[in-house]
Amino acid sequence: MLAIVWHSRTGAARAMAQAAFEAAGEGARLIAAEAVSAEDLLAARGYLFACPENLGTMSGAMKEMFDRCYYPLLGMVEGRPYATMIAAGSDGHGALAQLDRIVTGWRLRRVAEPLILNLAAQTPDAILAPKIVSEEQLGPCRALGAGLAEGLAQGIF
Repeated sequence: MLAIVWHSRTGAARAMAQAAFEAAGEGARLIAAEAVSAEDLLAARGYLFACPENLGTMSGAMKEMFDRCYYPLLGMVEGRPYATMIAAGSDGHGALAQLDRIVTGWRLRRVAEPLILNLAAQTPDAILAPKIVSEEQLGPCRALGAGLAEGLAQGIF
């Protein structure tokens, strides 16, 4: 099973995660970061983490999920595949670097290039506004979800 773990404040990361989940089919489970348990992650064979970049780092709710689950899973998930989707206002690399640093301790294995969706929100109003993600922008999210689920099903990862 592919665990698609997401957090979203304005809707973009949620839309990205939902698109990946729909494309992944029955081999996936969509779980909000605040609802994830270590048992959920242990039951999964692979992971897709989707979150926004807030103030140059991953969102607090996603970080809190890692804070809760990190030590209970240490030494138990090595080698499992993962990928990331970041909803960014400009760059997204700060959130990506923080997430990658955390999962390095779990010794997860990145199996797809990071997907960073730059929504170009640069003013306070644009940053706080609900986000609409176009069908074109969701295409790569769907491809990532389908590819991860298929890779797990075929034993490629």
